[in-house]
Amino acid sequence: MASVLIDIRKLEKTYPLGGGMLKGRSRIVRAVDGIDLTVMEGETLGLVGESGCGKSTLARLLMRLEKPDGGEIVFRGRDISSLSPEEMKTYRRRVQMIFQDPYSSLNPRKTALGIIREPLDIHRIAGRKQNRETAAELMTRVGLSGEQAGRYPHEFSGGQRQRIGIARALTLRPQLVIADEPVSALDASIQAQILNLLKDLKKDFGLTYLFISHDLNVIRHVSDRIAVMYLGRIVELAEKDDLYRKPFHPYTRMLLAAMPSCDPGRSGQTVTIRGEAAKSDEEGCNFKNRCAYRIDMCDRVAPQLKAISERSRCACHRAGEI
Repeated sequence: MASVLIDIRKLEKTYPLGGGMLKGRSRIVRAVDGIDLTVMEGETLGLVGESGCGKSTLARLLMRLEKPDGGEIVFRGRDISSLSPEEMKTYRRRVQMIFQDPYSSLNPRKTALGIIREPLDIHRIAGRKQNRETAAELMTRVGLSGEQAGRYPHEFSGGQRQRIGIARALTLRPQLVIADEPVSALDASIQAQILNLLKDLKKDFGLTYLFISHDLNVIRHVSDRIAVMYLGRIVELAEKDDLYRKPFHPYTRMLLAAMPSCDPGRSGQTVTIRGEAAKSDEEGCNFKNRCAYRIDMCDRVAPQLKAISERSRCACHRAGEI
């Protein structure tokens, strides 16, 4: 059986919203609200949810680009908050990230080869000549030619820039790669090429992916398990086929019903999401204002995922049994 690579326990991150002397007491936005999630070694865990639900915040917390307000991130048995600066440097070698925007995530003053080689130089993996050879080899591996090594980011297309970002993420031979919407800024035909490249690289390099997206078709193509996130919480976690065949949570059902389909036999009925999203400081279920199964208990009880091996069920209704 696969071992646990990273274990997220009751993770929290809040941000102040508004406030000030003339506006009264500021509100708190719970971007990540007590998340429990485990990533197993060798899998691709898809994380899906609408914009603003906290997916990218979770990615930044895992990269330690931001500090959590509560909870733990345990990587191979060690809480990363207890790591020394030298140990944190080692952690950053083992966990790398592919960013969403292939335009702003690359240094415009460096060449493609320089961008890919930079992590090797920072971590002093080898000498300059060997680091250059390693970077050139990775350029070829992601589908770029050696002739393009001296070009700058503005001379590449969006798909080529993302290939540079992927090569940069792989230079340190990480164990976990966090892919934050890596194809959302690309054309559909280029998306397919990048997704297939990521699947090939996973096999060749023995990678584990946390793949973040709002596109359910993309998530279905790449993932082994899927976690559904809504307003800072994981509301459903399941094997890919189980989730698409029989979703339990009403929010998951709405996401799946909103997916475009080329199937002529599929019903043309659309699902309308009514109501405003609950405020993050409200009590009870954060989906209650939009849920068709809402009852009185929803105002008091917040559903939580009981265990990573279980399908999520709302604590306040029987939607998962209907």
